[in-house]
Amino acid sequence: MNKPRNSILKFLVVALLAASFSPLLLAQEKELAENRERGKIMLTKIKEELKRNYYDPKFRGMDLDARFKEAAAKIDVASSLGQIMGIVATVLVDLNDSHTFFIPPERSLETDYGWTMQIIGGRCFVSYVAKGSDAEAKGVKPGDEILEAGGYTLDRSNIWKFQYLYNNLRPKLSVRVVLRSPNGEERQLELLAKQTARKNKVLTYYEQEALIKKAQRETELLHNRFKSFGDQLVIWQMVEFDYTESEVDEAMEKVRKHKALILDLRGNHGGFVSTETRMVSNFFDRDIKICDAVSRKETKPRIAKSRGKEKVFNGKLIVLVDNRSASASELFARTIQLEKRGTIIGDQTAGNVMTARRHDAEVSVGFKTAYYGFSITTSDLIMPDGMSLEHRGVMPDDVRLPSPEDLAAGRDVVLSYAASLFGVTLDPLEAANLFRIEPVESKRKNK
Repeated sequence: MNKPRNSILKFLVVALLAASFSPLLLAQEKELAENRERGKIMLTKIKEELKRNYYDPKFRGMDLDARFKEAAAKIDVASSLGQIMGIVATVLVDLNDSHTFFIPPERSLETDYGWTMQIIGGRCFVSYVAKGSDAEAKGVKPGDEILEAGGYTLDRSNIWKFQYLYNNLRPKLSVRVVLRSPNGEERQLELLAKQTARKNKVLTYYEQEALIKKAQRETELLHNRFKSFGDQLVIWQMVEFDYTESEVDEAMEKVRKHKALILDLRGNHGGFVSTETRMVSNFFDRDIKICDAVSRKETKPRIAKSRGKEKVFNGKLIVLVDNRSASASELFARTIQLEKRGTIIGDQTAGNVMTARRHDAEVSVGFKTAYYGFSITTSDLIMPDGMSLEHRGVMPDDVRLPSPEDLAAGRDVVLSYAASLFGVTLDPLEAANLFRIEPVESKRKNK
């Protein structure tokens, strides 16, 4: 008699538990289904724009229809929003195109790792550590070589994927790293990130960039970007190619008062085509062809019109570049190099050189609207020597790299060396502090 009764009780308990959890499970299933639908809508939109605007009609060898069909099938069985966004992003990553990428919806939490990295001569180093960060507390310092981060061995070819994953696609609560200090000591650390809730509404991609740009501008206004040494030399640190033509001309008015210029484009991620062409115009007394923009429908030369002999800078020129110099800064440096107008000094540049159009989009499913974006390359840029800088970058005429010890001590030996070529003595520590500001970075830029 007791056995049937116990069976009935067990059945009732299981039924009650199932009933109590079913609303939660149903809600979770509904949310997952809506996220899957959003992901597939994003895929459809991105595919349409790729087919319409991507510069290469062969899509760099990708079977577009098959690849997007495969991605949609993966979304159907994805078990989380993170997986879904990863599937959408991977389709574009597989094109291996620096200017074609997915911008996922902004997260409610903002992640700050408290440290940055940089490739120097093919090796990866810690370049900055924030005060009060977990990295600082655990003894991480500039000049530490990153032997491994998050399971990756980082180099020029894959650092952007790591940064994209950790900064944009799936920010982590921590990063496991293997470091080697300048004295050769190796150690493994788990570096915790700081996550804080965003106070404002979720922003579109362009709203995020506008706020970042405003913060950068406000910071830059507090610092003089020019340093003169009599009329012998002026150093100009150009943070980004975001000047108007009149602002470029105004800056060059200062430059023309000197016999020599060091144009520091290290860390310059590029910017506007109009800034790039105006910059070139100020260094030549004749029209200069920078490149051919090769799109799906046409090949269009990019010409910098000279401002005339009286307005161009005729003095000596050195351009400083590093692995973070990208896009317009690379095109400018390579133009100077090809025309033998000046000397390029530093490290091989990023090789991120295309023309692209960014798309800001939204998708509404149920009661939620998700804001996302994507960038699509519209043209490749072919230099007058017939070569594209994409994945190649600019190799300096004079390769000069800071050592791990230089990074640890905060010395800028590259700028110091460049100044010495014009007869100016500039201590490496003084050089490092000429334009020092705390980094203000977009999440799509270097981590």
